[in-house]
Amino acid sequence: MKIFLSLLLLLSVAFASSDIQDSIADSFDSEYTVQKKENSDPIKGYNVFMTNLNDKFYTYILFPIAKGYKKIVPTLARNSVSNFFNNLFFPVRFLNNLLQLKIKNSFEETQRFVLNSTIGIAGLFDVAINKFHIKSHNEDFGQTLGYYGMGDRLYIVWPILGPSNLRDTIGFVGDYMLDPIPYINNRGYNLSDNDDQSLVIGTFRIINKTSFDYKKYKAIKKGNVVLYPILKNFYEKHRKKLIRE
Repeated sequence: MKIFLSLLLLLSVAFASSDIQDSIADSFDSEYTVQKKENSDPIKGYNVFMTNLNDKFYTYILFPIAKGYKKIVPTLARNSVSNFFNNLFFPVRFLNNLLQLKIKNSFEETQRFVLNSTIGIAGLFDVAINKFHIKSHNEDFGQTLGYYGMGDRLYIVWPILGPSNLRDTIGFVGDYMLDPIPYINNRGYNLSDNDDQSLVIGTFRIINKTSFDYKKYKAIKKGNVVLYPILKNFYEKHRKKLIRE
């Protein structure tokens, strides 16, 4: 799986290089530029189809499971699960803050990791924010690429994962390389023993997160007959806001 994602990353970077070539706009006439802007969503047919397919998966499978899970598992326990995984993904936040030259944020992320891993009992409790008022700084590789000027060209909707673009897809692959779960197999403190168990853990993480978030999706969807442009617009504005921060 790691090898496959590495190849995907290299392939995506190869496609991304076309962004640099396209930046030499002076060598093209204005008519081509207008046509290019009109074709800013070249795979719209696929995206609309996948948006509707994902919506059915969320509505009829993921959300009912998450709501059932929410009824069974107390909020305190679900918060502890979220805290645990949030603490586990410290390397992603630390490195991306560092790459964006946000040195103070990287230092605070390190403080949070040490405090939550020790006093917070392996990250189950977020003592860093509750006791020491050190907030988290969520940064991913997609934001890092945006920080260095890579545009949000080629909007694409992935199965289950939902809205993305070429830049954030490359970022997702980069962040996956820092995902700690697949790397801690076959050790005394292993969280999983094989890829199947890693998949189960990842699925559990998604269900736990969805138990908090599914109402946000419903709020966006409410009253909108055509879902695709609403989600596309929301995603693009949200990602631009995160990159500016």
